[in-house]
Amino acid sequence: MFRNAFLLALREIKRNLMRSLLTAVGIVIGIASVIAMVNIGQGASQSITQSVEKLGSNTLYIMPGQRRGPGSRGVIEKPFKKKDLEIIRSSIYALDAISPVENTSMTVIYREQNYRTSIRGVENEYLQIQNWKIKEGRGFEKNELRTGQKVCIMGQSIIKNLSATPESILGNKIRLKNFSCEVIGILEAKGANTFGQDQDDVVLLPFALFQRRIGGTDNLHLMMAAVKENVPLAEARIQIERVLREHRHIENPIDDDFQVRSMTALLDTISQVTTVLTVMLGAVAAISLIVGGIGIMNIMLVSVTERTREIGIRMAVGAMAKDILIQFLIESIVLSGLGGIVGILSGVLITFGVAQWLDIVLVIDPSITVIALVFSMLIGIIFGIIPARKAAAMNPIDALRYE
Repeated sequence: MFRNAFLLALREIKRNLMRSLLTAVGIVIGIASVIAMVNIGQGASQSITQSVEKLGSNTLYIMPGQRRGPGSRGVIEKPFKKKDLEIIRSSIYALDAISPVENTSMTVIYREQNYRTSIRGVENEYLQIQNWKIKEGRGFEKNELRTGQKVCIMGQSIIKNLSATPESILGNKIRLKNFSCEVIGILEAKGANTFGQDQDDVVLLPFALFQRRIGGTDNLHLMMAAVKENVPLAEARIQIERVLREHRHIENPIDDDFQVRSMTALLDTISQVTTVLTVMLGAVAAISLIVGGIGIMNIMLVSVTERTREIGIRMAVGAMAKDILIQFLIESIVLSGLGGIVGILSGVLITFGVAQWLDIVLVIDPSITVIALVFSMLIGIIFGIIPARKAAAMNPIDALRYE
């Protein structure tokens, strides 16, 4: 019975091919939109996660923070000093490397060229934390870091913007503000980070030089630390907080005047945001499925009216009401199912195209594909039941008289 009903459904779809194709367009658009939106959302989420992990999934950021003062007023606490850094470095076994970081923006002058870029005061361990290697030249020596000698390491984007080559600029001097420094190293290219910023657009200076000639103070506003491979970030964070509270004479954690953050928190936030956006986009796309279902119901009602005499003849030769119901219901399911299959193929193609265009991870979620196909079948059942029941409820005599 079901086989015959299926063959009849295919015959009717073929007989009114153009009308059937236009009816299925709504389902195709809906299914393709849902699959594409969900897969693209997951791909974007994975791409962002991978990019953030490249910044250092084992990295902790230690900053002076704010605490609540009298009258719930935020009170900015004192910045760190070099002594805070040394205490953390010598006291905490969980850290693989730690470096102070100070950053500003300045104009670099080389011969007749000038270019505004990021100037960063760091120590050698900063390169280890960032997993950044020196392509040419060398890093800072201990005496250069201790005395703040006028040397620097350059990113490759600056060299290009200064119309120079690594070979020509290495060993020469560039001018920053009111002092010159010798270029002793060239960093490997890293490209843009998660937020689209060019990581190669930077000049690294010894931290002591930055403090003396640019910052003009011994304050320290950021420390970056890399945690050892087998040590949980949470454990390292607790150790740092305990040491800083003891050093700063803080008894209650509520009074902490510093913050210890990690990329894990950022990843969690990004994951939550992308999940919400993916669900919202999928829900909006699913609305077109409802529209497609209404289109199927409309066409099936028209089909019932057109085939009234056929229904009367089938009933006259012995067809039961349930046979008529199943016939039209299967026709509706077949129509929506075919639209679902085409929609799945279209959704996969759209996902592939967008992933290539935006350069994100290609994700094809099989569960979403199966759910979309099943949902398209349900659309056929839900919106096909009314026309099918109308056909099954016809009086054979009235149907035979219908012109």
